Amino acid sequence: QVRLVQSGGGSVDSGGSLRLSCVASGLTFRDGYQLAWFRQALGKEREGVAAIDTDGTAIYSESVKGRFTISQDKDKNTLYLQMNNLTPEDTAMYYCAADFGLARLLWPDEYNYWGQGTQVTVLS
Repeated sequence: QVRLVQSGGGSVDSGGSLRLSCVASGLTFRDGYQLAWFRQALGKEREGVAAIDTDGTAIYSESVKGRFTISQDKDKNTLYLQMNNLTPEDTAMYYCAADFGLARLLWPDEYNYWGQGTQVTVLS
């Protein structure tokens, strides 16, 4: 059974930083999984924030490029999202996701495995 368990998040002042973690069990990153972070603000659709492909290539949405960094530790089977220079517009529920053989890494419908979500609130 695949499980993605998230930690991190919380409240931070504008300009601050947070790091999210996502520990996977029931699958192994070294088997070629594509990994991603999504977020969903209140009343809005889920959007892709960052993703990492099987060759380690990272892609980002324009709204977070230069501020967020996605990374993985294959030994720990853990995915991270380092978020810097946060703004109130980054306030949302954040989700990690995993799957393989995907064509569109920032498209939520592509993913079958999801974390439970963690709230990030940025105070102005």
